[in-house]
Amino acid sequence: MVQPIELAFPVMGRSPIPADHGYALLGAVTQLIPAVHGGNGFALAPIPGRQVGDRKMALTRTSRLVVRTSADRVGEFLPLAGKQIMLVGRSITLGVPTVQQLEPAPRLRARIVTIKGFFEPNEFAEAVQRQLDKLEIKDAEINVGRQRTIRVKQNEILGFETTLSKLDDESSLKVLAEGIGGRRHMGCGVFVPCQETNDGQDS
Repeated sequence: MVQPIELAFPVMGRSPIPADHGYALLGAVTQLIPAVHGGNGFALAPIPGRQVGDRKMALTRTSRLVVRTSADRVGEFLPLAGKQIMLVGRSITLGVPTVQQLEPAPRLRARIVTIKGFFEPNEFAEAVQRQLDKLEIKDAEINVGRQRTIRVKQNEILGFETTLSKLDDESSLKVLAEGIGGRRHMGCGVFVPCQETNDGQDS
C-alpha cells in the first residue's frame, strides 16, 4: 500500500470557528484550488482547537489544517500557504506547511466517523469492525464515543467520535491512510494519534 503524504498548515485567526466546519472547509479549499473539486484522492482532517461553547472552538498555537494525499499531488495543495479563507463567516489564515510521512501510533481517534445507515452505537461499532476486517486489521479495540453531526448544505448527517486502540504499526498506518467510513474530504473518518489532542480540545 502506497502511504499518503501529510501536509500540515498552521492555522491562525482571532475569532472562534465552528466545531462543525468540514463542509465549509472543503468549499474554501476547492474555491482556491478548483482542480481538487469532487474530493477524490485526498482527506482533510478537522482543524483542532479549544472548545469555547456554543459549538465553537478557539484556535491555538497547535491548530493545523492537515491534508493527506499521494506524493504526486502534494504540489496541488501548496498554493494554500499564506492564503486567507472564510469558514462560515470567520476568517483564518494558513501558514507554510510541514510535509511528512504518516507516523503510526497505537491509539487513534477521529472526531467524527459516518457510515451510511448506522446510527446506533452498537450497530455502528459492528460496521466499523467490518471495515477493519476489509483492511485485514485484527484485534483492534473500538470505542464509540459521543454522537456528532456534520452539516452538509441543509442536511445534518449523524456519526460518532471513534477511537481505535491496540493497533500495531502496520494496522495504524492502514487506518491513517484509508480512514473509516465516508466523507473523508469533509473531515469524517480521518484519524489522528490521540496524543495530538489535549483535554479541552475538539479535533
